[in-house]
Amino acid sequence: MSALTFTLKTNPKQSVDMSPITPNLLADKTLTEIQAMLLQCGNQKLRADTLFDITGSDAKDVVIHSSEKLNYLGAKLERGIITIHGNAGAYLGLQMKSGTLNLHGNAAAFAACEMTGGLLHIHGNAGDFLGGALPGDRKGIRGGTVLVTGNAGDRVGDQMRRGMILIEGNAGSYCASRMLAGTIGVMGKTDAYLGFGMRRGTLLLFNSPALSPTIQDCGSHTLPFLKLMFKSMRNLPSKFAQLENNRVRRLAGDIAVDGKGEFLVFGE
Repeated sequence: MSALTFTLKTNPKQSVDMSPITPNLLADKTLTEIQAMLLQCGNQKLRADTLFDITGSDAKDVVIHSSEKLNYLGAKLERGIITIHGNAGAYLGLQMKSGTLNLHGNAAAFAACEMTGGLLHIHGNAGDFLGGALPGDRKGIRGGTVLVTGNAGDRVGDQMRRGMILIEGNAGSYCASRMLAGTIGVMGKTDAYLGFGMRRGTLLLFNSPALSPTIQDCGSHTLPFLKLMFKSMRNLPSKFAQLENNRVRRLAGDIAVDGKGEFLVFGE
């Protein structure tokens, strides 16, 4: 069977809610039923075949030729694979539970928002609040793995509680803000207010960060547990799979909130 493929006919003028287009929701539908599905576009509902040319038959393997107007791609994904070509709108992988979501482009704000499982791989840049919580909520990403080959915006992992976010490029301000647990890795540079309000969790850094007075320097250490962490990354399609050196400079904080988070800086 060939992948179920959605190709935009034209770039929509209004945002489209793509949350119904996931393998778990399409599994029992025929191609005719999928074409007749209604998608919210701005203040109106349009048939899926009005917006997309739809081909293929394998609902476990969904391919979407996208634009930044498509929001909620892969939302609440429970199984299967979604591959997206082009940029994605906001809330990519919202509350994703399992499966694999690959984006070959850039993502807008709130990607991996409240994610609990699965693999989200962004082959490009991510916007603000990567792995954060919905506005008004208090729980960010709670499981799964997020890989970003480019840069990420502000507030990466805001209120993060579990899981792993690995960024090969730079991260913006307030990275790991209000973080409660989990792991964030940044190979590039980080901006101001790193670890603001961080209580627990681990930051893997490869460039010296700008630190607030509430982050304490604990000196250089060889940490055996990092070998186990690196082993868990070996099969990831990321530069993080190549890590070996477990000699780091360790920082701790944010002590303003009695935080026990750790910042591990490699190469120092």
